[in-house]
Amino acid sequence: MHHSLRGALAMAAGACTLAGLAYSGIALMQMRRFRRTLHTAADVLGVPVTVLKPLRGLEPRLYENLSSFCRQRFARYQIIFGAADAGDPALAVARRVARDYPQCDITIVAGRAEYAANPKVGNLLGMMPFVKHPIIVLADSDIEIDDSYLSTVTAGFTDPQTGAVTCLYGAVPRTGWVSQLAAMYVNESFAPSVLVARAIEPLNYAFGATIAVRAGVLEAIGGLSALRDYIGDDYMLGRLVARAGYRVTLAPYVVQTDATDADLAALWAHELRWARTIRLQRPAGYAGSVITNVLPFAFLFAAASRCAAGYLAFALAALVRVMLSAQARKTFAPSARAGLWLVPVRDVLSLGVWCAGLSGHGVTWRTRNYNVQSGGRMDESPVNCNDLV
Repeated sequence: MHHSLRGALAMAAGACTLAGLAYSGIALMQMRRFRRTLHTAADVLGVPVTVLKPLRGLEPRLYENLSSFCRQRFARYQIIFGAADAGDPALAVARRVARDYPQCDITIVAGRAEYAANPKVGNLLGMMPFVKHPIIVLADSDIEIDDSYLSTVTAGFTDPQTGAVTCLYGAVPRTGWVSQLAAMYVNESFAPSVLVARAIEPLNYAFGATIAVRAGVLEAIGGLSALRDYIGDDYMLGRLVARAGYRVTLAPYVVQTDATDADLAALWAHELRWARTIRLQRPAGYAGSVITNVLPFAFLFAAASRCAAGYLAFALAALVRVMLSAQARKTFAPSARAGLWLVPVRDVLSLGVWCAGLSGHGVTWRTRNYNVQSGGRMDESPVNCNDLV
């Protein structure tokens, strides 16, 4: 390699390494701080809640996930299970849950979805006419919770300026090493980056695993209909609530989800969809997120500089990255198994996904292909997620 080119590479990689080390240090501090806030709250709100659970297909451990919502220490709440297709096999699981928990106020909605570019939002729109209560909790079907979930999430609404409350989530691998890589992305990249971002600026977006919103605030921002054309419906819901002058808060609670990607192709398509969605909705944040991949940059710095400082930086990056992995599991997914040998694989894969996400508008979501425009608007199209257009 030409000396000047190698020097330029060393400088660029060194700068990214320093930024990545700073990010990692902040992430470690924020995870420890967040873990100290985790607690079990009492039902202090005193207001009944409706939980919307959109369903599609037989996901792993669906019965366990859905039934966990029926064991809440909460005075009064309604659960609505809904599927766009009246023949969806997930409805049979929902009906079984309703039979097993007759004490719960459960409504099952089948085949009433409205048209929306985002099929999840269309399903939710079909469920809205059955909502009874002034606090609405949108919760994905693939999460599992304990009996303090509703109490902890809704406690944030004791502040009248809070318009929405959201939750971080941790991922637990259920199959092989590919699902472990998927879980590592959620636990070691996504969740810590949210805490770092929250330390820098107010939270003005939400996460689909759980979003609780006041019914009146939802109506004021145009209802769920305002989200029907966006792939990042959770992000947009939080943005609209913040734009309306309300606070979006992060609950001191972490829900658990399963990482189920079966092979690298599925994992790549999944993470590329996330990457392109984030880039098209938050371009500045996406550009800055490259520094979270500290290990590959430290390796490049050491290889290009060929000096003691480069080797020391790589050793420090490796140590910090291992510490971040351990702290992330402890904070977001205590039951997830350690996979330190996969850390360099995970970071190289993350950098590759980030690079691929820099261009293109095509994504694949649940076997369908969509075209996503700047700002996150979507439409179904023949564009494949690997087409960099």
